Amino acid sequence: MGLASALTTALTGLSAAETQIDVIGNNLANSQTVGFKESRVIYSTQFLQTLSLGAAPTADNGGTNPRQVGLGVQVAEISSNFGQGTIEISSSPSDLAIQDDGFFIVEGASGERLYTRNGIFKLNSDAELVNSTGQRLLGYGIDEQFRLQQSELVPLTVPLGTESVAKATENVTFEGTLTPLGDVSDVSQVIQSQVLGDAQVPSPDGATMLVGTAPTASASGVNVNTAGAGTLPAGDYEYRVVLVDSSGQESTYSNPIDVSVGAGNSIELSNLPVDADGRDFPTVNIYRTDTNGSDLFFLGSAAAGGTFTDTGTQPLDLNTPAELDNLSGNYSYMITYFKQGEKESRPSPLLGPLNTVNGRVTLEGFPDPPVPPESGGFPDYDSIRIYRNLAGDQNNFYLVDTVQPGDTYTDSKSDEEIADLTQSGNQLLDRDGPTIDSNTLLTNVLRRDGSTYENLFKTGTLSYTGRKGGRALGTKELQISETTTVQDLIDFVSATSGIQTAQIDAQNPIPTSENNIQGESGELVPGGMIQDGALRFVSNTGELNGLEIDLTAFRLEDETGNITVPNLAFGTVQEAEGTSAASDLIVYDTLGVPLNVRVTTTLERTSDEETVYRWYADSASNQAAGSDNIAVGTGLITFDGNGNFVSATNSTVNINRQGVPSVSPLQFNLDFSGVSGLATSEASLAATQQDGSAPGVLNSFIVGEDGVVRGVFSNGITRDLGQIQLARFANPVGLDERGSNLYAQGINTGLPVMGAPGENGIGSVIGGAVELSNTDIGKDLVDLVLASTQYRGNSRVITASQQLIDELLNLRR
Repeated sequence: MGLASALTTALTGLSAAETQIDVIGNNLANSQTVGFKESRVIYSTQFLQTLSLGAAPTADNGGTNPRQVGLGVQVAEISSNFGQGTIEISSSPSDLAIQDDGFFIVEGASGERLYTRNGIFKLNSDAELVNSTGQRLLGYGIDEQFRLQQSELVPLTVPLGTESVAKATENVTFEGTLTPLGDVSDVSQVIQSQVLGDAQVPSPDGATMLVGTAPTASASGVNVNTAGAGTLPAGDYEYRVVLVDSSGQESTYSNPIDVSVGAGNSIELSNLPVDADGRDFPTVNIYRTDTNGSDLFFLGSAAAGGTFTDTGTQPLDLNTPAELDNLSGNYSYMITYFKQGEKESRPSPLLGPLNTVNGRVTLEGFPDPPVPPESGGFPDYDSIRIYRNLAGDQNNFYLVDTVQPGDTYTDSKSDEEIADLTQSGNQLLDRDGPTIDSNTLLTNVLRRDGSTYENLFKTGTLSYTGRKGGRALGTKELQISETTTVQDLIDFVSATSGIQTAQIDAQNPIPTSENNIQGESGELVPGGMIQDGALRFVSNTGELNGLEIDLTAFRLEDETGNITVPNLAFGTVQEAEGTSAASDLIVYDTLGVPLNVRVTTTLERTSDEETVYRWYADSASNQAAGSDNIAVGTGLITFDGNGNFVSATNSTVNINRQGVPSVSPLQFNLDFSGVSGLATSEASLAATQQDGSAPGVLNSFIVGEDGVVRGVFSNGITRDLGQIQLARFANPVGLDERGSNLYAQGINTGLPVMGAPGENGIGSVIGGAVELSNTDIGKDLVDLVLASTQYRGNSRVITASQQLIDELLNLRR
């Protein structure tokens, strides 16, 4: 039995040496495998053959020890060494290394959780972090707001090039100098349109009017008979006859009719003149001198074409001398509808011109005024007014007379007679009237250009782009309907021009302006109004708050798609005064939409102790329900006597974003602490920083020691994309190796303790690095020599045993 057991014992030694050589070979083979943990072989003895149990000491004997013969060696354990491997920097941000205890958790087939120290990960086509054999790295994911969701482990994703993110502005920082020198901003810029008319009030179209030269009564056809009896004194007489229209106005006088008569006779004038054109001149007036006189006075009237007999019994009307003066010049006329105590209509188109030389002008065909509707809208006109220019003034028209519809009127009034506005009843034609009021429909607003009138607005979309302080405001739109009024337009322009009127701070109300407009007095309140039929807008005080509306500020697209440019002909009637500074900047809402904001500062007051500026904020991107207001804030900035910033009031700006799927309102703070109040020659203001950003694309990522995967976007923003979770085991040596550097939970490992790096005794994660194999090549080579020696030694035992057995077999010889 001894030699046989020696063979089997040596065989166990060979087997153990082979196992150790296998393990050492595996260690050396994986000396360059990332995350590999070397193993070692632990031996134990096989069963023992007991020859004697030994004896305890007695009085006669000191005792003997047991006699046992070992039966060989066995591999008790092949244990992994989970000691830390060397950390090596990598060029890939997805390469990860664990410092100290812990394992990456990856997802195997059918959702099985496996564990590894190999931190070489890459992105697959689904932007998931996977290892070289395709297992997905697990951790905590995020929701749509990039908040970690710590309810379950999910595959971590890094969607490079596809994920976008924006950041809403929360703070804006300003720098500059708001000097106490300069003028206090106490004068506003005032702009005013030309006078605008109301088309709802009708005007005569002049289509029925006829303007012509008044007929001249012919003396050549008048027959004179002096044979009749009468009481005329003997002497020489001069007669003149003139046709009279239905309004009682005389046409051009005839040439003199000279008659001599003896005492006791009468003078008969027959075949009196008629209008050769058949116009309405039903009467002839007869004028005569006194006996042997030269001045003509009214004598009497007769029917046109009839006979008049001067018997001497009818006295001359010395209060009615003959008006022999005639008109000479190039004349045009306009007519209006009129009713005493009511606004006159706007005038008709020009009637004429008519060039007359030493004559008179007849107008006929005066129209009937229209009947107003039951709802009103214009006066119930009952007469017509006639206006005429002067021979030397073609642009202004003066009142000639008032007539009834259907009348014929002959104009014989001289320029001097109608142009003397100091005379009661004389007046200049208001070619713009009647003017607009706040309730005038916008589609009825008229603009006069010379003698023509243009409807400025139609139903459709009106866009407006004004300028403030020389800088363009954003474009806003007003929908014009049949019910839109002038007041709606005033409110729209005031709001979209950022004219601030609301009293946000009762202790520091919006300042009013001095009124330096000629002929006016009192204070001017910021806002829009109607002034003498014109639109007027008063800006907030300060030069850079001055509102401008140029010729192309309005653009109207009607319902058929035609585009016009309504020109209200705004002009400046008062220039703004006051030191001011402005800064334009861009902020971002929660969707990353860029919003233009302008902050204007004006010097409000100075004292022995402080300098106070007022700031105004405008944004054309402000979108509030039922409002077009672009004013988004105002407040005061105070500096002390050393020019140091003291405080700013109401410094939070609110931009409404209704109608846009971003968070509304966008709120951000204006930080003026970097602004100085020192005495410079000019005020300056600049927005130097804001913390919002436009949408950016995810273009890189990093992994922190806490395992958080942070995405870096093209706009500079970082967002959490997930967090790596690690696991540790009470007995990691008990893990079940699955190959490919993967381990599975074993029977003797205990439950995995999972957590973020740095928690629960778990090590930290180093991004952009890998953990190298912890194989100790030198030690393994020494162990290899020892294992080889062990193998050779056991081989010699087998050889020696075989030789002894052979000797025993040879004894029979």
